[in-house]
Amino acid sequence: MRLENKKEFNKFWYIPIAIVVLVVLSTGSYYVFMQNQIADAKNLYKKAEEVAMEGHFNKAKQLLNESLKNSKNFAQADLALSYVQKGIDIKSNLAEAENLMKQQEFQQALSIINDAEDSIMNYEGAAVTELINTLTAKRNAIKIEQLKYKLGHDPSISELKTLVWEAESIKTEEADKITNKIRNQIIDYTYSKASKQLNAKQFSDASIIVEEGLKYAPESEKLQSLKTTIDKEKIAFETTQRQRIEQAISTAEKERKFNQNKAVELVSVSLDNNQQGNLIVKGKVKSNATVPINTILVEYSLLTKDENAFSSNEVYVYPDTLYPDETGKFEFTHYDIDQKDREIKVQVDQINWYTD
Repeated sequence: MRLENKKEFNKFWYIPIAIVVLVVLSTGSYYVFMQNQIADAKNLYKKAEEVAMEGHFNKAKQLLNESLKNSKNFAQADLALSYVQKGIDIKSNLAEAENLMKQQEFQQALSIINDAEDSIMNYEGAAVTELINTLTAKRNAIKIEQLKYKLGHDPSISELKTLVWEAESIKTEEADKITNKIRNQIIDYTYSKASKQLNAKQFSDASIIVEEGLKYAPESEKLQSLKTTIDKEKIAFETTQRQRIEQAISTAEKERKFNQNKAVELVSVSLDNNQQGNLIVKGKVKSNATVPINTILVEYSLLTKDENAFSSNEVYVYPDTLYPDETGKFEFTHYDIDQKDREIKVQVDQINWYTD
């Protein structure tokens, strides 16, 4: 009787044990299921990341939505989905910018690119970097097309000087070629204009023009060489001018001394008698001066046959003013000279004059 009661008591333990085993098995299965779901979500996220790097944002969006179905609390996938949507929007922006560029609405196109870039500034990662590179490339392409458009409309030299900086700011091989093309136009214009001033001996103006050109093409051998030529020509011209001035001053001084000291040449002087027997002194002088001379005064002496002076006198030449190479005369009658039994000679001692 006791043995039967013991066996009946032990049977009641099967139920809780079975429940415990069932709970353990259910919990383990759910855990395994959840781990598989998370693993699938991560795999889908990784694939989405790969296709997003290739720019296939719609496919990446589909994969991320599937990933979130497997793991609703997958925050990284949720953030990536937000970025992918930005990528889809930016691809649309790129297409719109391309269309505006073809319509030559360059500023609107650039504005769209700038706004698109601003919209992903808070995101990080390799895919973001790739997308920013795509936007940068499109911005550069638009700026290059804008440059080509402006260059095709015969820009002035002042406009070219602005365009060269725009071209230089675009870091592409094509932009470098455009930059060099614009620089060559500025160099040719500067060289031509400065050379014209150089030929006119306007050295300062020529130098200013070249210096201005060198601001936009500092490595130009053509302009550097012209600058050196201008400097040399200026020095040579100034030296020649100085020599001419010095020579002119020297010549003028010689001329002044000549006009003061040797301008009048005695052509002739002689003695004669008038009808009353009075002694007459006559003579001629010639002006060798380079300027008009006036008030010419001839000083002379009367000599005996032994060359002894016994009388002197002064007489003015007429006309009063003599121009270069002109001849003047002088004459004086002596009423108080006794010529009886005397041989008289005349000697011009000095001639004085004034210059204008």
